[in-house]
Formats: sequence, C-alpha cells, structure tokens
Amino acid sequence: MRELVILSGKGGTGKTSITAAFASFTNHMILCDADVDAADLHLLMAPDIQQKTDFQGGNVAVIIPDKCTSCGLCIELCRFDAVKDTFEIDPIDCEGCGVCYDLCPKKAIEFPIKTCGEWYISNTRFGPMVHARLGIAQENSGRLVALVRQEARKIVQKKNMDLILTDGPPGIGCPVIASMGQANAILIVSEPTVSGIHYLARVGQLAAHFKIPAMVCVNKYDLNLDQTQAIKNLAKEKNIFFAGQIPFDKTFTESMIQGKNIIETDETSQVSLAVKTIWKNVMTRPAMNIERLA
Repeated sequence: MRELVILSGKGGTGKTSITAAFASFTNHMILCDADVDAADLHLLMAPDIQQKTDFQGGNVAVIIPDKCTSCGLCIELCRFDAVKDTFEIDPIDCEGCGVCYDLCPKKAIEFPIKTCGEWYISNTRFGPMVHARLGIAQENSGRLVALVRQEARKIVQKKNMDLILTDGPPGIGCPVIASMGQANAILIVSEPTVSGIHYLARVGQLAAHFKIPAMVCVNKYDLNLDQTQAIKNLAKEKNIFFAGQIPFDKTFTESMIQGKNIIETDETSQVSLAVKTIWKNVMTRPAMNIERLA
C-alpha cells in the first residue's frame, strides 16, 4: 500500500484540482479528502454516499436548570466567559475544559461529548472515496483527518488496492501533520508568488522534520517566471524534488464549473499534458515505490 498526500501550504493554489486530475491516471486506488475544515474534492467527484457516520470529539458543558442554585461559582471559574449571567453556557465560547463540571458543588452541570461533524464512505467514477465534513466552528479537525485516513487504509486492505490519493489540508498546523503520518511522500502545490515561496519553505521544513520525502510543482507558473525560478532554486536548496510546472489555463476553471477534472475536459491540452508529466515524475520517485504497512 502506498499513499501520496497533496498539500499546498496555503489555500487557492489548485491542490484539489490537481488531486482530481491525478485520479484520471490510475485505477485500483482510493481517494481521501483530508481537508475536513473546507472539504471540496466532492464537488469534482460527485460522490454517491454509501455510509454516513457522526464524528464525535470533545465535550461541551450544559447547566441543568432544575439543579442549579445560581451560586455563580461557574461564572467565576470560567476563563472563557462561556457562562452567561442567565446561567446558560454558550456552546461556541465553551472550550470544553471541564472546570465548571468538576467543581460545581451541586453537580448541576453535565458534560456530554459533542457531535462535531460527519464522515462518509462513497463511490465515485474513479473508485471509492473517504471524506468528511466538520461542523461550523467545531474543533478536533486533526482527529477527524486521522480518522478519515484510517478508514481509507481499511478499505485499501480490504479491497487489496495499491494507492491512496489524499487531498490534504492547507497550512502547516495540526490537520496537516495528521494528514502526513505514514505517507510515502507529499507533493506540495505552489504558486509563483512571494507567499507561495514562503509556504513552500514552511511545508518543506515540516516534511523534513517528519522525514517524509517532499516534491513540489508550480501551478500557473507562467504568471511570474521570476518567482517560478525562485521556487526551483529553493527546492534545490532544500532538497525538494521539482516535479514540474503547469501553465495558467482558464480550462481549469471551466472544468470545475462542469464538475470535471482537467483531464476529462481535454486530455490533450497543454495543461493536461503538464499535469500528466508531473504525475509520471511523482510516481516514478523511489519513495512512491515502497510498500508501507497500514
């Protein structure tokens, strides 16, 4: 079993569009959308949901009016101002620390586990897909990312598949770290901008810390050739394999509007051929030809 995780360091670089395009180049693989905070791979995959499961994580305090004596201790103890003067707890402000629950003298506070979102197992025209949706203003996205990847690995083992293609979250925080563990390699989708270079360096540093082979491609490279060259120079300096570059093309947007990937729209276009070259460069790297245990 192998896994390629596509990351970006920041949103809007074309990470999901490239992931969707890669799905056209292989059979016997499973798609995994690990960008649970703002999942959008499903917009291109049109998944047929086969299984839906609640995701629960963390707790939220709830005052029981019949037991509450309005002593005010919970207001005094709460450092997040979640307990209002009406002795109600705002679930948005509550951080789930449990102090009020533990120290309430009348045991008038419950501390139930909360439902933070949902995760799904679906069928797509490219094969199975595991994805999720985190609720508004909910936390524990790192745990949900880990859960989605774990379920994808179960399906790979059960169906004797070869590859997990994971659309990872942007940034370098907890969800990104959760999406990288045990992956064969990561592909960083960058853009020819100052911020693109900055975030490439940060994700590359994170990959180096966890000893995961990193590669990079530049989307819309021809919008700023100087910045593209700077990305190539940085990749060489940081020992990040440069997998290729994709020209700017409105067909990317037109494909998304149709709910398709770029390969489905026109597989012989310049941009499609560039994406295919990157796919070949990525999949022939030594790291991507090592079987890893689940």
